[in-house]
Formats: sequence, structure tokens, C-alpha cells
Amino acid sequence: MSNIIPPALVRRLGAFAGFDTAAFEAAHEQEGSLTSIRLNPAKPHGPDISDLQGVPWCDTGFYLPERPVFTLDPLFHAGCYYVQEASSMFIAHAVKVLALDSRPLVALDLCAAPGGKSTLLNTYLHPESLLIANEPIKARAATLADNLVRWGRPNTVVTNNDPSAFRHLPGYVDLLLVDAPCSGSGMFRKDHAAIAEWTEGAVQLCSERQQRILADSLPTLKGGGILLYSTCSYSVEENEEIADWLCDTQGLEPLRLHIDERWGIEQTLSEKHACPGYRFYPHKVRGEGFFIAAFRKTAAQPTFDRRKLNAEKTTLPAVLKQWVTDSDFPFFAFNVGDDTHILPKTREADLRILQRMLYLRNAGTRVGRLAQGALIPAHDLALSTALRTDLPKLELDREQALGYLRKGNLQPDINVHGLTGWALATYRGASLGWMKLLPNRINNYYPKAWRIATM
Repeated sequence: MSNIIPPALVRRLGAFAGFDTAAFEAAHEQEGSLTSIRLNPAKPHGPDISDLQGVPWCDTGFYLPERPVFTLDPLFHAGCYYVQEASSMFIAHAVKVLALDSRPLVALDLCAAPGGKSTLLNTYLHPESLLIANEPIKARAATLADNLVRWGRPNTVVTNNDPSAFRHLPGYVDLLLVDAPCSGSGMFRKDHAAIAEWTEGAVQLCSERQQRILADSLPTLKGGGILLYSTCSYSVEENEEIADWLCDTQGLEPLRLHIDERWGIEQTLSEKHACPGYRFYPHKVRGEGFFIAAFRKTAAQPTFDRRKLNAEKTTLPAVLKQWVTDSDFPFFAFNVGDDTHILPKTREADLRILQRMLYLRNAGTRVGRLAQGALIPAHDLALSTALRTDLPKLELDREQALGYLRKGNLQPDINVHGLTGWALATYRGASLGWMKLLPNRINNYYPKAWRIATM
């Protein structure tokens, strides 16, 4: 597959002052790409990072010397880290620079699958924030929900809606992240097939689509709220020209993000409004092509009518307190079909609003089913940061852990302490899922849909 960059794109980039065309093309001629991961601070039993180089703009991001087979790492399945392209981790820096971590807020990741930016926001926003992770495409929404289950934070709602649905929640969110579908030129080095699909006409179609997505969703951003707009495109039509369009038509003002010049990130200014944009080029940074710009909403925005809802004295049922920690941020319980879920108590009104206005793929942490006064725990609970830390555990070595993840049979003699009942299967202290310990056997409750292929 050819990795020759389309000449039309190179000509456009060459118009930027100081752009090094030869270095840009040489970077794309190199085979292979970087691999980077981002740790989950809420799950401290992660991989050894002592010899890894950090991603400069993200303090939980690290480069790997080579790409391993992540499927064969139990810590990956435990949600101890996420495999994410380094350039896109810059959103962590934007959150800090804009002080979006200083108070609880409502954040919407509009085009969220597969979940890299949602899990990042869930790490860097204030812990009492509510994250709405939305994906319009049904199959991709399922992947998004699974990745957020692995990440383990219970303050998340996954929705599966067209961007226009959020018009019904005017002035509802404090932060809107739109990682817009684009022509994908920033991924040419990783995906040579994308080169063959790139045309100037596709760039124009993407630009028009991006405007529709933004116009449909921006009413949900409250006055004074922050928009983070990003793409993996190099094209001005999808980046700086969109920035000018936002200022012209959507009542936004641009925001500058301080960057360290040693990082190699290029700051550009849009032609009409001098909106700062931040470009990542593979010959300048250790990452793939990426663009991001930040804005504040200055236009007056009518606000969703949060009618006084009757306060419900919902508490965590006594049986759940045996499974769920209820100390730092109290939870409330609610049912979705036969399943019981939990969400931070402070977000009860938000849940009822979102249930009325949107299609929810998942909400909070699914803890399981109550049957005859007892809980049959869900896999989601095993991976949740809301799980009590003093529950019975059975520590597995790597081969045993992989056998468990394949949903294989575990020999009862590994239960050296004679535990009975529900217990967590753990690897290096990280929870993988549930098992039921019986006198003469171990029942493996790892989900069939998640099991790894035998290798």
C-alpha cells in the first residue's frame, strides 16, 4: 500500500510559514508507528513504567519501546491503562490550562467511541463531575460502553444519540468536546489505506459535516462554557476555517492554550479571527497528526428548564453496602430492567433528565441483580472503582489469569485458603472479574462476550 502523501495536501501545508515539507514527507516514509499508553490512576496496579519515556503534555501517558500483544496482558483487560495515540492526550493539558478540573461540571464527549478521550476526561476532570459519553453509531457505542466499564468510574453515562438530540438540553453542559469525524490525513502514517481514500472533495464534505455536527450540538453548551474542537486532519478547511466559522456563526470566542515550545507543537492562527490552533506533525512531535482549538461561548444561551423534581430519599440498599464503598461520594441505586445500577448521589437529578431526553446505552456502574435479598454481582462491578476493597480475592499468576480471561476451567487447588462463595479473580492486585468458589470446583463468571481467543 502506497504511503506517498497526496501532492494537493502537501502543497496546502507548504503554504504555512516555515513548514518543512521534506521532513514531513520523510516522517511518512518511515515504516511503523509509535505506541503509547495512558495509565488509570484509580487502578494503581498498573504496568511497570520505570523505564518508559513520558508523553510531555500528559502526566499519565507513556511511550512503549515496541507494541506488545495487548490481548495477552491481563492488566489491559483490568482497565489499568488505555492504549491511546500520544498527540490526542493533549486534551489532558487543555483541561488543566483551562482549569476545567477545579470544580464539578457536566461534560459531553459528543463523538466518543472508542473511548480514549472519554477515559481521559474521566481521569482529569473534577471527580464529582458527570461525563456524558455519546456515540451516534450503535455498534461503536457498544465498544465505548465496554471501554468505560473497564476504566471503572461510576460517574459516567453512555448515550447513543445523533448530535441533534442534544438540542433538547439547551445550556446543559459546561464542557463540550467534539473530536469531529474528518478526512483522516493525520493518520496517514499509521493507516496507509486512508491515503488512497483521501481527496480534496472528501475534505470539503467533511468540513460541511463538521459544521452540521457543531451547529446541532452547540445549543447544549451553556453561556460561558468551553468547547474543545479537535480532528486528526491536516486540512485547513477542517481546522482553522472551522474555527473562523465558529466565531462568525456560533457565538464563540477563541482561547489560547499555553504550550511548551520544547514539545514541538505548532501554533497557527486562523485567517479571519486569528483563532489559535495547535497542530501536531509527526516530524515535530512523537505522535501522529492532530489539531485542537479551544473556545468559550459568549452568546446568550437559553437554559434547560430543570423543574423542581420531587426529592427522593434514595439510599444505597443495605445489601449493596456489602459490595460498594459509600464513603467519599455517596451513591444511589436505580434499576434498569432487572439490573441494579449506582451513580453518585449528586447526579440523581441529571440521570432522570437524561433518561427522559436521550437514549442511554449505560449509566453509572451496573452492580448486578438482586435475588431473594442477595446480590448476583455484575462483571461491571468487578472493574468499578466503587467496589469495596475488602472483598474476597483469589490472586492468579499470568497463565492462570489468561486462562480465566479465556473463560477456561480453573483448578480448585489454586484456592489454597479454602475460600467459598463469590470472590474476585485478581492479577497483580488488579481485579479481572468474578468467580464462584465451591468445595470441589471454581465457576468462572467472566463474560462470554469478553473472553479472549485461545492463543
